[in-house]
Amino acid sequence: MSTWSIQSGFDAGERPSRSRTPRVTVVVPARNEAKNLEVVLPQLPEVHEVILVDGHSTDGTIEMARRMMPDITVVQQTRRGKGNALACGFMAATGDIVVMFDADGSADPAEIERYVAVLVEGADFAKGTRFVAQGGSEDITPFRKLGNWFLNTTTNVLFGTRYTDLCYGYNAFWRDIVGVLDLRDPSIPDTDGAKQWGDGFEIETIINCRVAAAGLRITEVPSVERLRIFGESNLNAIRDGFRVLRTIFVERNRMKANRKALAELEGIPSGVDTRALPAAPATVSDTLPHQRDAEVVDLREQRDAQVVDLREHRVDAGTSAASQAELTGETA
Repeated sequence: MSTWSIQSGFDAGERPSRSRTPRVTVVVPARNEAKNLEVVLPQLPEVHEVILVDGHSTDGTIEMARRMMPDITVVQQTRRGKGNALACGFMAATGDIVVMFDADGSADPAEIERYVAVLVEGADFAKGTRFVAQGGSEDITPFRKLGNWFLNTTTNVLFGTRYTDLCYGYNAFWRDIVGVLDLRDPSIPDTDGAKQWGDGFEIETIINCRVAAAGLRITEVPSVERLRIFGESNLNAIRDGFRVLRTIFVERNRMKANRKALAELEGIPSGVDTRALPAAPATVSDTLPHQRDAEVVDLREQRDAQVVDLREHRVDAGTSAASQAELTGETA
């Protein structure tokens, strides 16, 4: 396993003090995964909390999850797509470390310990990879593998990164970096029915690009992707591949724009190489990210009763949503 970060002005000394015995939150996005959860949930190790983010399932996903794990926290997704589901889960998490875990059985629960270990040893972000020694996949097709290689190479060239598996969603990170991710606020409602930017499968690419652009320490963790147990994946290799490609260029432009803005703010003369500057003014903070204010704490106190509905706890996301809309050309 290798740990790296791209050239950045990010000061490692700004990282908050972190526990050597962290509380772990496992976030499980799911839509109509009742059969898979019946198998997967009992295999999870004992952790601080497991959060199921339900995507308006109709097959009894919530009921099955509660049957298999009575103390599970259930959050109702506010919009559509895996990206929104993960953002909802991150917002509700209370652990020190957040693990992104698929509900379909493709992720090996025994690997969670490995992800946590590299974070405790100093990484900010633990990136799962199928394409290193001790990694592998029982599911990926030759066509998808080729597409992943192309997208991975494009990202490494544009960002100066050393990723080996861009499009793999089994990752973990310290919760104190959620503010750096600057994801679209989950409390913004779905107004027109169209999937909003960052709410789809491009979420993993957005996260990978932003942690790298911020100069965070990234450690790749060997992981073996297993076959889905029941059902079929919602992934469309061509459609989602082009969406990921677009994401890479959007995130590249975002990084350049943020560095330019920071240079102007700090009065750096034109012509100075801004690649040595951090990607954005935001850095890891010892305070909770902007999406987790007092309202979220109140929300958690109500979780034991029914499904959490984040839309009832709207927070102000004007600046973040507007800036993303400007970069992507989509309506926030």
